[in-house]
Amino acid sequence: MVASQLAVVFSKLQTLFTSDHASVVSLNLFVALLCACIVIGHLLEENRWMNESITALVIGLCTGVIILWRSGGKSSRLLVFSEDLFFIYLLPPIIFNAGFKVKKKQFFRNFITIMMFGAIGTLISCTVISLGIFKNFTDAYWLDVNESLMLQTGATYMFKEMDIGSLDIGDFLAIGAIFAATDSVCTLQVLHQDETPLLYSLVFGEGVVNDATSIVLFNAIQSFDLSDINFRIALKSIGKFFYLFSASTMLGVFVGLASAYIIKTLYFGRHSTDREFALMMLMAYLSYILAELFYLSGILTVFFCGIVMSHYTWHNVTESSRVTTKHTFATLSFVAETFIFLYVGMDALDISTWRVNDRPRTSLMVSSILLALVMAGRAAFVFPLSYLANLSNKSSSENISFREQIIIWWAGLMRGAVSMALAYKKFSRLGQTELRKNAVMITSTITIVLFSTVVFGIMTKPLIRVLLPHPKITTSMLSEASTPKSSTMPFLGSADNSFDDNLGAAHRPSSIRELLATPTHTVHRYWRKFDNAFMRPVFGGRGFVPFVPGSPTERSEHNLLHKESSESDVCNF
Repeated sequence: MVASQLAVVFSKLQTLFTSDHASVVSLNLFVALLCACIVIGHLLEENRWMNESITALVIGLCTGVIILWRSGGKSSRLLVFSEDLFFIYLLPPIIFNAGFKVKKKQFFRNFITIMMFGAIGTLISCTVISLGIFKNFTDAYWLDVNESLMLQTGATYMFKEMDIGSLDIGDFLAIGAIFAATDSVCTLQVLHQDETPLLYSLVFGEGVVNDATSIVLFNAIQSFDLSDINFRIALKSIGKFFYLFSASTMLGVFVGLASAYIIKTLYFGRHSTDREFALMMLMAYLSYILAELFYLSGILTVFFCGIVMSHYTWHNVTESSRVTTKHTFATLSFVAETFIFLYVGMDALDISTWRVNDRPRTSLMVSSILLALVMAGRAAFVFPLSYLANLSNKSSSENISFREQIIIWWAGLMRGAVSMALAYKKFSRLGQTELRKNAVMITSTITIVLFSTVVFGIMTKPLIRVLLPHPKITTSMLSEASTPKSSTMPFLGSADNSFDDNLGAAHRPSSIRELLATPTHTVHRYWRKFDNAFMRPVFGGRGFVPFVPGSPTERSEHNLLHKESSESDVCNF
């Protein structure tokens, strides 16, 4: 009997060791594929059609085919999808780096337009996709849902005719939130901040705010009982949405300011640059975890924390830490994005999901309908809101041209990691699907992500070259020196940074056209006055770093005095 028990124990240990070894093999292969994505992406850097996202997707697809063939049609994945892996480990560095490297002057100069596109536009797009008013609006009919009325149109009617399963109003609203989340990575890889600052700022800003709004909207839909809808519940939902939006933003600003104040006051760099770098990274991640702890939007929190840290905290650390933090955040974001697209490519051939969905043709039809609604949803707000934004602009040079509106519309057609993660969160459990309707929605999401990223992504470069053949350099193209975007940028005390901080030495227009295009009083100018008078003396930033022995300030002043002394000696000689 003892021998039999020992045999059972040894068999379990062998299974455990085999499982651990299989996990190690999978991780090795996945890391090797990440390296291949980086190498091949570098070789295709100048390619007209390909970009890093498409490269990772194609490599993932090819790898999935090989794994599917080697496993005898059982699996195409090396790793099982985990919501925690995406939302807790992969998404935070991507969003934080987006806020950390954003050109704050352009972002806040166009803040109203960005919020219109990112927040109001996402709500409009979600509504269009959920209710399907793209076509067949005349097919509307009323259904009784627990003594309440629900208008079902277009896509709702066609989904019922295709018999994909029972979908309630919560499912349709969740689908709208899932496919309202855009992925403008392909377009941003083609646009240049210095050549088209307004367009880049709008596409970049809308993308980040859109992701945050979609996730907040999705969570709000999931948290409410939608079986009995009335005006009071709808009003309460809207109030909760704006509460999450504002509270998440304030939490990110608070954590960013706290990190700036701590590092400015204690100045860890005089003893160890590792400590200030570690504290900066941990507090950035802490903002995201705190938001999740208080049931807020971690995406918005970590984004605005990145903006505040780049404006204050980044200037309070040593010069070596500035270079280190900038490259570390960018590297983590790049690896996380590549990881996600690589996984999406492999997961597209997941045989278990396609097996539950016994009619792949249905998934293709659902994908076509949803893709049409995505295009209609983008058009429903991009062009009307652009018109409103142009009416509010005092200067015609800041207007959004029709060609730029087309690029903004096109940039939001691609779907990516956020849509995939929300679809898995809604329609799967631990990466597996058992119901047919869930399998249909998962496979449809994968199809849309692949098609939009590959097909639309390939067409992005030629489209932008046709619409913007020779971008003109205008006043708004002036780079913001305070953004940590390049390792060659001037550091603290550089004369090149003076125009943004010293209001008395403001940029002088070189022509009448430039003078007319430059407003004399702007919100940014008043904020700069308030920032210089109250915020920077307390929280640090460029020009307000405290004088500490061994600090960059002392070394800079010492080098300056040494340089002046040397020049004096040469003159005397």
